[in-house]
Amino acid sequence: MNNTLIDRSKTALVVIDLQKGIVGRQTAPYASDIVVKNTAAIAEAFRKNGMPVFLVRVAFSLDGKDALRPVVDAPWPAQTPPPGWADIVPEVGPKPGDFVITKHQWGAFYGTELDLQLRRRGMATIILCGIATNIGVESTARFAYEYGYNQIFAEDAMSALSLEEHTFTVTKIFPRIGLVRKTGEILSDLLRD
Repeated sequence: MNNTLIDRSKTALVVIDLQKGIVGRQTAPYASDIVVKNTAAIAEAFRKNGMPVFLVRVAFSLDGKDALRPVVDAPWPAQTPPPGWADIVPEVGPKPGDFVITKHQWGAFYGTELDLQLRRRGMATIILCGIATNIGVESTARFAYEYGYNQIFAEDAMSALSLEEHTFTVTKIFPRIGLVRKTGEILSDLLRD
Protein backbone atom coordinates (compact mmCIF):
# COMPACT_ATOMS: atom_id res chain seq x y z
CA MET A 1 0.00 0.00 0.00
CA ASN A 2 3.01 2.35 0.24
CA ASN A 3 3.40 2.48 -3.54
CA THR A 4 2.31 5.89 -4.81
CA LEU A 5 2.98 5.15 -8.48
CA ILE A 6 4.73 8.49 -8.93
CA ASP A 7 6.21 8.94 -12.40
CA ARG A 8 8.32 12.07 -11.89
CA SER A 9 8.06 13.03 -15.56
CA LYS A 10 4.25 12.95 -15.53
CA THR A 11 3.19 14.07 -12.04
CA ALA A 12 2.28 17.56 -10.85
CA LEU A 13 1.44 18.91 -7.42
CA VAL A 14 -1.84 20.86 -7.17
CA VAL A 15 -2.24 22.83 -3.94
CA ILE A 16 -5.73 24.13 -3.17
CA ASP A 17 -6.40 27.42 -1.36
CA LEU A 18 -3.44 27.61 1.00
CA GLN A 19 -3.85 31.36 1.10
CA LYS A 20 -3.80 33.79 3.99
CA GLY A 21 -7.57 34.20 4.20
CA ILE A 22 -8.23 30.47 4.41
CA VAL A 23 -5.40 29.03 6.51
CA GLY A 24 -6.47 31.28 9.39
CA ARG A 25 -9.64 29.24 9.85
CA GLN A 26 -10.13 26.47 12.38
CA THR A 27 -9.64 23.13 10.62
CA ALA A 28 -9.85 19.45 11.49
CA PRO A 29 -8.48 16.87 11.85
CA TYR A 30 -5.24 18.73 11.13
CA ALA A 31 -4.54 22.32 12.16
CA SER A 32 -3.80 24.51 9.17
CA ASP A 33 -0.15 24.97 10.24
CA ILE A 34 0.35 21.18 9.90
CA VAL A 35 -1.30 21.23 6.47
CA VAL A 36 0.98 24.09 5.41
CA LYS A 37 4.10 22.34 6.78
CA ASN A 38 3.30 19.05 5.04
CA THR A 39 2.39 20.78 1.78
CA ALA A 40 5.57 22.87 1.86
CA ALA A 41 7.64 19.68 2.27
CA ILE A 42 5.93 18.03 -0.70
CA ALA A 43 6.27 21.18 -2.82
CA GLU A 44 10.00 21.41 -2.01
CA ALA A 45 10.51 17.77 -3.03
CA PHE A 46 8.70 18.48 -6.31
CA ARG A 47 10.88 21.51 -7.00
CA LYS A 48 14.08 19.54 -6.24
CA ASN A 49 12.95 16.94 -8.79
CA GLY A 50 12.08 19.57 -11.42
CA MET A 51 8.39 18.65 -11.18
CA PRO A 52 5.63 21.26 -11.63
CA VAL A 53 3.91 22.88 -8.66
CA PHE A 54 0.52 24.49 -9.20
CA LEU A 55 -0.69 26.80 -6.44
CA VAL A 56 -4.42 27.43 -6.69
CA ARG A 57 -6.12 30.28 -4.91
CA VAL A 58 -9.67 31.57 -4.87
CA ALA A 59 -10.18 35.26 -5.51
CA PHE A 60 -12.84 37.57 -6.85
CA SER A 61 -12.96 40.87 -8.71
CA LEU A 62 -13.22 44.08 -6.69
CA ASP A 63 -16.93 44.38 -7.49
CA GLY A 64 -17.50 40.73 -6.49
CA LYS A 65 -19.69 40.07 -9.51
CA ASP A 66 -17.71 36.97 -10.50
CA ALA A 67 -18.62 35.21 -7.24
CA LEU A 68 -21.32 32.54 -7.41
CA ARG A 69 -24.62 33.41 -5.78
CA PRO A 70 -26.85 30.33 -5.92
CA VAL A 71 -30.02 29.93 -3.89
CA VAL A 72 -28.98 27.71 -0.96
CA ASP A 73 -30.16 26.65 2.48
CA ALA A 74 -26.82 27.37 4.19
CA PRO A 75 -25.24 30.48 2.65
CA TRP A 76 -21.72 31.58 3.41
CA PRO A 77 -21.64 34.76 5.51
CA ALA A 78 -21.30 37.90 3.37
CA GLN A 79 -17.97 39.56 3.93
CA THR A 80 -15.41 41.75 2.25
CA PRO A 81 -12.05 39.98 2.22
CA PRO A 82 -9.25 41.96 3.89
CA PRO A 83 -6.17 42.96 1.88
CA GLY A 84 -3.90 39.97 1.25
CA TRP A 85 -6.72 37.46 1.73
CA ALA A 86 -5.92 35.68 -1.56
CA ASP A 87 -2.11 35.69 -1.14
CA ILE A 88 -0.54 32.23 -1.08
CA VAL A 89 1.10 31.61 2.31
CA PRO A 90 4.86 32.23 1.99
CA GLU A 91 5.81 28.84 3.44
CA VAL A 92 4.32 27.23 0.32
CA GLY A 93 5.24 29.76 -2.35
CA PRO A 94 5.11 30.80 -4.99
CA LYS A 95 8.71 30.01 -5.80
CA PRO A 96 10.39 30.52 -9.18
CA GLY A 97 8.87 28.15 -11.72
CA ASP A 98 5.60 27.61 -9.81
CA PHE A 99 2.27 28.22 -11.51
CA VAL A 100 -0.39 30.28 -9.76
CA ILE A 101 -3.95 29.53 -10.84
CA THR A 102 -6.80 31.81 -9.75
CA LYS A 103 -10.24 30.25 -9.53
CA HIS A 104 -13.63 31.82 -8.83
CA GLN A 105 -15.48 28.82 -7.38
CA TRP A 106 -14.71 25.67 -5.39
CA GLY A 107 -12.98 23.60 -8.08
CA ALA A 108 -9.69 24.49 -9.73
CA PHE A 109 -10.55 23.31 -13.26
CA TYR A 110 -13.70 25.14 -14.31
CA GLY A 111 -12.94 28.52 -15.87
CA THR A 112 -9.17 28.29 -15.34
CA GLU A 113 -6.19 27.17 -17.41
CA LEU A 114 -5.23 24.35 -15.03
CA ASP A 115 -6.18 21.50 -17.39
CA LEU A 116 -4.47 23.19 -20.34
CA GLN A 117 -1.23 23.77 -18.44
CA LEU A 118 -1.17 20.22 -17.05
CA ARG A 119 -1.81 18.63 -20.46
CA ARG A 120 0.75 20.79 -22.28
CA ARG A 121 3.35 19.56 -19.82
CA GLY A 122 2.33 15.92 -20.33
CA MET A 123 1.01 15.43 -16.80
CA ALA A 124 -1.01 12.25 -16.25
CA THR A 125 -1.09 12.27 -12.43
CA ILE A 126 -1.75 14.98 -9.87
CA ILE A 127 -1.06 14.98 -6.17
CA LEU A 128 -3.71 17.04 -4.40
CA CYS A 129 -3.62 18.78 -1.03
CA GLY A 130 -5.03 21.92 0.60
CA ILE A 131 -8.01 23.32 2.47
CA ALA A 132 -10.82 22.34 2.57
CA THR A 133 -10.76 18.61 1.95
CA ASN A 134 -14.45 18.30 1.11
CA ILE A 135 -14.85 21.61 -0.71
CA GLY A 136 -12.02 22.89 -2.90
CA VAL A 137 -9.93 19.71 -2.87
CA GLU A 138 -12.86 17.34 -3.49
CA SER A 139 -14.41 19.54 -6.17
CA THR A 140 -11.07 19.67 -8.00
CA ALA A 141 -10.62 15.91 -7.56
CA ARG A 142 -13.99 15.11 -9.07
CA PHE A 143 -13.18 17.17 -12.17
CA ALA A 144 -9.71 15.59 -12.39
CA TYR A 145 -11.30 12.14 -12.27
CA GLU A 146 -13.68 13.03 -15.08
CA TYR A 147 -10.77 14.47 -17.12
CA GLY A 148 -8.91 11.16 -16.75
CA TYR A 149 -6.08 12.17 -14.39
CA ASN A 150 -4.61 9.67 -11.95
CA GLN A 151 -4.71 11.15 -8.46
CA ILE A 152 -2.86 10.82 -5.20
CA PHE A 153 -4.36 12.53 -2.16
CA ALA A 154 -1.96 13.74 0.54
CA GLU A 155 -4.36 13.01 3.41
CA ASP A 156 -2.37 14.80 6.13
CA ALA A 157 -1.64 17.78 3.86
CA MET A 158 -5.32 18.66 3.73
CA SER A 159 -7.99 19.42 6.28
CA ALA A 160 -11.66 20.43 6.48
CA LEU A 161 -13.80 22.58 8.71
CA SER A 162 -14.74 19.48 10.73
CA LEU A 163 -13.39 15.99 11.36
CA GLU A 164 -16.57 14.45 9.95
CA GLU A 165 -16.29 16.28 6.62
CA HIS A 166 -12.63 15.32 6.19
CA THR A 167 -13.17 11.70 7.19
CA PHE A 168 -16.11 11.17 4.86
CA THR A 169 -14.21 12.50 1.83
CA VAL A 170 -10.93 10.63 2.46
CA THR A 171 -12.63 7.32 3.31
CA LYS A 172 -15.65 7.28 0.98
CA ILE A 173 -14.90 9.51 -2.04
CA PHE A 174 -11.14 9.68 -2.60
CA PRO A 175 -10.47 5.90 -2.52
CA ARG A 176 -12.90 5.55 -5.44
CA ILE A 177 -11.06 8.05 -7.63
CA GLY A 178 -7.42 7.78 -6.57
CA LEU A 179 -4.86 6.77 -3.97
CA VAL A 180 -4.97 8.16 -0.41
CA ARG A 181 -1.49 8.46 1.10
CA LYS A 182 0.32 10.24 3.93
CA THR A 183 2.91 12.95 3.32
CA GLY A 184 5.70 10.62 4.49
CA GLU A 185 4.80 8.01 1.88
CA ILE A 186 4.77 10.61 -0.89
CA LEU A 187 8.08 12.13 0.24
CA SER A 188 9.68 8.69 0.49
CA ASP A 189 8.80 8.06 -3.14
CA LEU A 190 9.86 11.54 -4.30
CA LEU A 191 13.18 11.54 -2.45
CA ARG A 192 14.37 8.09 -3.48
CA ASP A 193 17.20 7.89 -6.00
